[in-house]
Amino acid sequence: MPRRVVVLGGGISGLAAAYTLARAREAGAPIVESLIEAGDRLGGVIRTERCEGFLIEAGPDSLLTEKPEAAALCRELGLGDLLIGSKEEYRRTYILHRGRLVELPEGLQLFAPTRLWPVLASPLIPPRSKLAALIEWFKSPPSMAAAEDGSVADFVRRHFGDGVLENIADPLLAGVYGGDSGRLSAQAVLPRLWELEQKHGSLIRALRKSRALARQAKLDSKDNQAQTSKTLAPLFTTLKDGLGRMVDGLKSRLARTRIFLGERALEIECCPAGAEDRVNPITHAYKVRNERGAVHEADAIVLALPAYESARLVSSLDADLAESLKAIPYTSALTVALAYEAAACEHFPLGSGFLVPKKEDRRLLACTFVHRKFPHRVPPAKALLRCFLGGSRDPGALDLGDDEIVSILQRELKDILKLSAEPLFCRISRWPHSMPQYVVGHGERLEKIRAQLGSHPGLFLAGNAYSGIGMSDCIRSGRAAAERALSYVLG
Repeated sequence: MPRRVVVLGGGISGLAAAYTLARAREAGAPIVESLIEAGDRLGGVIRTERCEGFLIEAGPDSLLTEKPEAAALCRELGLGDLLIGSKEEYRRTYILHRGRLVELPEGLQLFAPTRLWPVLASPLIPPRSKLAALIEWFKSPPSMAAAEDGSVADFVRRHFGDGVLENIADPLLAGVYGGDSGRLSAQAVLPRLWELEQKHGSLIRALRKSRALARQAKLDSKDNQAQTSKTLAPLFTTLKDGLGRMVDGLKSRLARTRIFLGERALEIECCPAGAEDRVNPITHAYKVRNERGAVHEADAIVLALPAYESARLVSSLDADLAESLKAIPYTSALTVALAYEAAACEHFPLGSGFLVPKKEDRRLLACTFVHRKFPHRVPPAKALLRCFLGGSRDPGALDLGDDEIVSILQRELKDILKLSAEPLFCRISRWPHSMPQYVVGHGERLEKIRAQLGSHPGLFLAGNAYSGIGMSDCIRSGRAAAERALSYVLG
């Protein structure tokens, strides 16, 4: 008798999980998979739109090239020929500093420099932080007592001082996480840098050593001997026709009769499994009830939902587990696409966009020059800006009316970019409670959740609330949860 595996949530994590299950079924695994989504579409925050010849990403617009899972999945789906990199000639990011745009120093990995001279020459870095960067080279690994998790703000401050925190780290993290560096966990948000600190002490020394080893490995590789040492992989990758193509590709590989849209799950019930399978008994089975009264039976469930939604569904099974899941906080995000004639934007600095520190007292968090970041996004002689608002810095942004949002952005873009032209059109996308915050103690919280899940065999978690918020992180999470579900139901 086939085992039933239900995936709750049709975002990229749930799609990756359902796809992994479908591939196993096609290979002969005795399972039946179902994908249940509360909304009327799949993809979650991934939404690609076309308007007047413009390609607009309402949610994420790219994949971080150094994380391979998303691009590998695209190739697996036959979309490899559509993968494109960001434009290297515009590989510059600016920071709004004292009312003007200043280029980020070269050689930064997030906020940590791999080269000292660009940092020492940058007007973004005040003298005290420049001195801190020089001293940082001699920093020793922390003691065991000092190796506990702490905030990102404290982590940055002890290496590079307040200037780097305020002018570089804070705006970068506000753009990525929509979060507050004083609350975010260094161990969870900056895992590689945190590990380098534990091992080496100095981040600059460790990153320079890592960079040298990577360069040597590339030179030693037979596959790369023909490449020049100046060749750089693009920082970001995307699909020529937008990330929505990945959603379409995943959907096309699923059994249409096992996709259920517009079904919001109300609760998960635990019930004894039938005794018909004595060879491979399963001690727990579940029922998922939705608001329409339908019931889906399952031997295993992948919860690919926001943590607070998973908490709601498991509350009747385990109040303590629900409380642990609810303890993961979220912020909201808002993206605005503004289209212009190219002539109105020709005077912009030669980069792909800018970030805005909190001390600049703006509602705008960041702005991407989409027409410069990727090709195939705008018609000839046109330009497209993508603006970000909200996050922990401005939670009330989502409550603003559309006209008010556009008015605020026009005023701030005029001040920052001297952009006085009226936009050809705008598209506003609101994403309430969509950005999980890995606050201090996140690792301990995850350990507690894993221990509590041990009391509920057949329940598995996936999504951006646990071990990474990027596309590749979500895909890895979804596929891993599906594989654990398969191991459980098939013994």
